[in-house]
Amino acid sequence: MPAPGWLPPGERIYAIGDVHGCAGRLAALHALVREDLAARPVPRPFLLHLGDYVDRGPDSAGVLALLRGSLPPGLPGLQLRGNHDQMMLDALAPGASGAALDLWLMNGGGAALASYGAAAGPGLAPGAVPAADLAWLGARPLRHAAGGYLFVHAGIAPHRALDDQRPQDLLWIREPFLSWRGRLPAVVVHGHTPSETPQLRPHRIGLDTGAVFGGSLTCGVLEGRTIGFLQA
Repeated sequence: MPAPGWLPPGERIYAIGDVHGCAGRLAALHALVREDLAARPVPRPFLLHLGDYVDRGPDSAGVLALLRGSLPPGLPGLQLRGNHDQMMLDALAPGASGAALDLWLMNGGGAALASYGAAAGPGLAPGAVPAADLAWLGARPLRHAAGGYLFVHAGIAPHRALDDQRPQDLLWIREPFLSWRGRLPAVVVHGHTPSETPQLRPHRIGLDTGAVFGGSLTCGVLEGRTIGFLQA
């Protein structure tokens, strides 16, 4: 169907919304991406994940293992950081405050710990989440631009220039971004705010369809001035 943004000829981006520990769904969606690309080859494909790999779902550890080592071969890609990924990093950083740990646990961090065989509590041992996984999460960028699109986890502050966006906005914002009706310098492709179906608006495309809450895990397939969807 027509898309509100554009990509240069020969490019196709597969953009995947919030995973939240749904490792089986992610593996199935990657298989659909491979099948689609085999059926419809393109010179410059790109696989992009919009963040929130951990928390709430059953297998955060499995999601990170998949993203770190088993992406579809021959398909370049990038994984952005989400607010839940940042909460994990803040909670498990050396010298982190109890408030940071409490915030993470209140937002599904206990499920992430359980996927590593660890339990939440005052005696949370250092290394409950492997340092390599935390280092990988910490190295994830907050944004990616291509053609007429900007890919971020949550959205942008509409009144700020793109170069002036704060990490807090890119990771956490909902309003006034979601209901914005004015022009933006790029069409923003994002996750973070779940909905039953993908959201197509003149200024944004929302791809979080609530996989961890029983919805689908969605991949937006962007090419030229069109968009399609794969779901698992």
